[in-house]
Amino acid sequence: MRLTQKTVAHLELPPGKSDAIFFDETLPGFGVRLRAGGKRTWVAQYRAGGKTHRESLGAVGTVGLDEARAHARKLLASVQLGANPQAEKAATRAHAALTLGAAATRYLKHAEAQLRPRSFEEVERHLEQHWAPLRETPIHSVSRRDIAARLSEISTSRGPYAANRARATLSALFTWAMHQGEVEQNPVIATGKATEEIRRDRVLSEPEIAAVWHACGADDYGRIVRLLMLTGQRREEVGAMRWSELELTGPKPVWRLPAARTKNNLPHDVPLSDLALEILHSAPRRAVPGTGGADGRDLIFGEGKGAFQGWSKAKSAMDDRILRQSKMKIPPWRLHDLRRTMVTQMNELRILPHVVEAVVNHVTGPSKMGVAGIYNRAAYATEKREALISWAAHVKKIANEIYWDW
Repeated sequence: MRLTQKTVAHLELPPGKSDAIFFDETLPGFGVRLRAGGKRTWVAQYRAGGKTHRESLGAVGTVGLDEARAHARKLLASVQLGANPQAEKAATRAHAALTLGAAATRYLKHAEAQLRPRSFEEVERHLEQHWAPLRETPIHSVSRRDIAARLSEISTSRGPYAANRARATLSALFTWAMHQGEVEQNPVIATGKATEEIRRDRVLSEPEIAAVWHACGADDYGRIVRLLMLTGQRREEVGAMRWSELELTGPKPVWRLPAARTKNNLPHDVPLSDLALEILHSAPRRAVPGTGGADGRDLIFGEGKGAFQGWSKAKSAMDDRILRQSKMKIPPWRLHDLRRTMVTQMNELRILPHVVEAVVNHVTGPSKMGVAGIYNRAAYATEKREALISWAAHVKKIANEIYWDW
């Protein structure tokens, strides 16, 4: 039959049938499908890839006959020319299903085998937190504009250096995805860094050391900053410190950093001064998230499942306190400057250079590599303890004397 508005309106299901298709004699493959209950739908039926396929073209009450016929004619003509609309739709759905989040999940499995645990934690954090707003976006649809806008948000909320790290992580993901054939280009390359990073040589003066010390509150960030000043270790090492790494009792308390958490992949012992012990004893014992119990969480700082977060926000708040408390506007500084400051001032206190290097876990020169390095680790234990005790006394003196001069 030739389908018209009138014939379609009068079509009825054959007796005993709950579903039937009536095809148009003027356009083979184009028809209308009737179902029990009165629902009528335009359809186009064709063979492609050795199979019969059927596509819905819309409800009769919504799509007009002429519009449906034109759509069917175009679709059926494409099949005659070798297209397979169903396969193309499936490919489009699969393409859309490959979101940034899905690609990130697979990339993290690859990265976990390639990176040190601490580096992997950083990469995971960037992809799961900093790039969370784009995770549901198909990866091939993530544009340079999307990335630039998000980098600006990260720079504002977390700081420019965090934005640079997030940018580098996303770029690595896209490079990996290109190698997997999942994207054709890396849109991160055309974006700019939040700030140009240069090698720093910032060393805090004694008044600045005092100002920072007294701006530390009785919270996680305040304890972390003071421990950074007293131990000279790296920010992420202190921020992810664990109770299980500490030996707080006995005549020689020590923080034993495992190889997996150090930059040079070597275990590192940090003797603890009395001042450092006071700070650690003041830290609350927290429960494992979700358990409701006490004293079960191994990580000392931070809440939830991970280590301390929110570095940029806490640093900004500290800078504000320094200005209020000391009336001192300190030139821009970073937490890593505390490590450099300690090294510089320890040398000025005439602590032997190789002992200072051992304190901050620098491995350079033949005397500290290989088997010799293992023996030197033990040999310098006494010297490191004496150096850190002297340094803690020096920091306490600076904080007390200069504080009262304000």
